[in-house]
Amino acid sequence: MKLRVNIFNTSSNLPLLAGVAKGFFAQRELTIEIQNTPNSDEQRAGLADGNFEIAHAAVDNAVAMIESGKDALIVSGGDAGMNDFMVRAEIHTMADLRGKLLAVDAPNTAYALAAKKILKLNGLLENRDYSVKLAGGTGPRSAAMVADPQLAAGMVNPPFSFSVREKGLKSLGTQFDLLGPYQATGAFVMRQWAKANAGALEGYLAAYIEGQRHVMNPAHRGEMIALLTSSFKLSPQAAEGTYEALVKPGSGLAVDARFSDEGFKTVLAIRAEMEGMWGGTPPAPDKYIDLSYYGRAIKAAHAH
Repeated sequence: MKLRVNIFNTSSNLPLLAGVAKGFFAQRELTIEIQNTPNSDEQRAGLADGNFEIAHAAVDNAVAMIESGKDALIVSGGDAGMNDFMVRAEIHTMADLRGKLLAVDAPNTAYALAAKKILKLNGLLENRDYSVKLAGGTGPRSAAMVADPQLAAGMVNPPFSFSVREKGLKSLGTQFDLLGPYQATGAFVMRQWAKANAGALEGYLAAYIEGQRHVMNPAHRGEMIALLTSSFKLSPQAAEGTYEALVKPGSGLAVDARFSDEGFKTVLAIRAEMEGMWGGTPPAPDKYIDLSYYGRAIKAAHAH
């Protein structure tokens, strides 16, 4: 069966790339067509319209879909974001961002909300102290920050958080250090598709889990750094830094692509606070998640 999988072109997808390269999907008679999305608005619309079957991105995008009446479903975890709060060279503290622009993908989801929360913790409020400008997904956004002196800050994850350091940007801290546990990338699908294609979804998740295990196995470090280098055209230093970020406990890839309940509560709490949704009180997580497919997949996954 062919599955179209839509992703942001970032290193958090290394388990997917490794799973394809190692034949873990092929062993389950799944053919994977990978599509890169330019931004989260396009990805959310594309999943709802049936342009692809599976999306991997910050799961807050699935929450946004569900809240807008699209029946999406989060089916696995992935990582904790690995974002750095990156700034231009002339910015030395959060206070230096007064009157400046924050570069974001979509203004009301995921890492944009996390960035706004970090700024709020530092006494800076949107439209009072700084403004937001749309600049696309991580790749285009980090390139825009390098090119445009107006774009003073933005959340950037690997490999771009390493490659832009070679172009003069710097980090004021990781999202994990500034905000704590966070459920970032995960897999989400449309609920009806999942029901109708449970076998394929479970096979996909089992192969993905195998890919995650393969990436995180220290024995494969050299192989994975080589895959990062070729996939993202990285310098050796950026590839090594990216791999270390991926395998860092807590902030990097989750063991077996597990979903973090604690991290997801943070996602909902930030959305409630920063967007004023649900009257400011985050709802129970249950309506956004169904981990039963994952539960069956992890039993079917082979140890590598």
